[in-house]
Amino acid sequence: MQINGSTALVTGANRGLGKAFVEALLARGATVYATARRLESIDIPGATALQLDITDPASIEAAAATVGDLDILVNNAGTSTQAPLLGPSTENIRRDFDTNFWGTLNVTRAFAPKLAGGAILNVISALSWYTFAPGSNGYAASKAAEWSLTNGIRLELADQKTLVTALALAIADTDMMAGIDIPKLPPHEVVAQALDGLEAGRIEVVADEPTARVKASLSRDPALFYADITGNLFG
Repeated sequence: MQINGSTALVTGANRGLGKAFVEALLARGATVYATARRLESIDIPGATALQLDITDPASIEAAAATVGDLDILVNNAGTSTQAPLLGPSTENIRRDFDTNFWGTLNVTRAFAPKLAGGAILNVISALSWYTFAPGSNGYAASKAAEWSLTNGIRLELADQKTLVTALALAIADTDMMAGIDIPKLPPHEVVAQALDGLEAGRIEVVADEPTARVKASLSRDPALFYADITGNLFG
């Protein structure tokens, strides 16, 4: 996948990883649509700002009608709520699934016809493969579903030669993770790995060591992983 000269669209582009994706794509020679729910929140020189709420079908339809040719779709927009699976309400669980699973799927469905020979990059999570604390269980379930979604659309878009890549990471230094006191990757480092992976045709990019440890644990006894998780995952 060649980024220079391509046209890309990034969801959730007003801050954090999304903003870093837009800036890096521009630096590599792409024309970029930077999207967010609130148009006024996007301030990235060189990018075309576009309103897109991935939980609103009408907003998705309007954005897809506005964008012409497209080579790269970065499904970055997501949400993380306090959502224990057995808590008093399922509202936050539904919110995470509406954004992380259904939003990603609906945006992909809208733009996939434009992406023959192009690429889709989905930002998943180390929590696609494990659970860490009750409050994050709803988010983890939604990201596990997004990982499966990513693998599924890869198969369904193979005939039109669309590269579908998953970017998995534990913690980047973004507003969403501001309250968590552990080592964090700078967003530009995560994005550089992801775009290098796209250009190399990789279907999965694991951005940090904690995520690599989680992925490696999937072939072993999960009891061993969970017994050791708090002491060594981020150590």
